[in-house]
Amino acid sequence: MKKIFIISFLLMATGFNFSACKSEVTKEESKVVTKKDKVVAKKSTAPFAVSNAENEITFFAYKTTEKVAVGGQFKKVDVLTGGEGNSVKEAINNTEFSIPVSSLFTKDSSRDYKIKKFFFGIMDNTKLLSGKLLLTDDSKGVAEIKMNGVSKDVPFTYTIVDKAFNMKATMDVNDWNASAALASLNKVCLDLHRGADGISKTWSEVTLDITSTF
Repeated sequence: MKKIFIISFLLMATGFNFSACKSEVTKEESKVVTKKDKVVAKKSTAPFAVSNAENEITFFAYKTTEKVAVGGQFKKVDVLTGGEGNSVKEAINNTEFSIPVSSLFTKDSSRDYKIKKFFFGIMDNTKLLSGKLLLTDDSKGVAEIKMNGVSKDVPFTYTIVDKAFNMKATMDVNDWNASAALASLNKVCLDLHRGADGISKTWSEVTLDITSTF
């Protein structure tokens, strides 16, 4: 079973343009998550519950003018309200959630550090990404995402197959006034985001692929 849930989107963000940024890891960069950052998820007795599901929150950011994709995940999502029902659709609809930025994971600790410090760290009150999922019909929905002190709606498409919910969306982090954070990340990753044309570019677009298996 795969574990996700939202946003994303954010993902939200999403992670958002957090391209492939590698470098030597310092002691500060290699710090592990402390106990106070860990949240123990409550188990629900509902037939379908997001908090009990296997959730996988995947994002893809892009670098260079060739738009090379770099993937990552958020390893934790906390359900604030809702997230329960007698069906998958019922459980997902109206779920409010938060995603700790500290749970970001790209399989490279140096890159993770840079995204957290030079992207999210530039933003206002963004230790957590938060939002709400609303299903508008049998294939579309809207994720209300809050990041950098700004709340925006992100439309998404979704499918439900057996007990698995999957949603896909595209977001532009500049809609959350994140241009300064994006410039900060591109500066620290200047050479690593330089393509064959000699131009260094970090895209503001982030795509989300989220799955919850109940």
